Amino acid sequence: MATKSVNLRLENAQVLEIKKIAEAFQMSFTDVVRNALDEYLPKMERDPFYRLTANVREVSDKENEELAETIASLTDEDLQIEATETVRL
Repeated sequence: MATKSVNLRLENAQVLEIKKIAEAFQMSFTDVVRNALDEYLPKMERDPFYRLTANVREVSDKENEELAETIASLTDEDLQIEATETVRL
């Protein structure tokens, strides 16, 4: 797998903890961070907010203007809640 170098700002305490873990497990600093991300990213990808928003594309200025006009034209009656439903995740 191809890799890419990145700059990352961490708290001093985080750097020290990563170094301790790397030394204890005879791993590189990079491998500790990579392994942590390998565990963290799938968890975040399962998050309901991420799943709802990850594939939402940006709208054009025209679409944004049309949406704003539509929202501005809504009356109090349009905004009345008709029914509620609880969804458990």
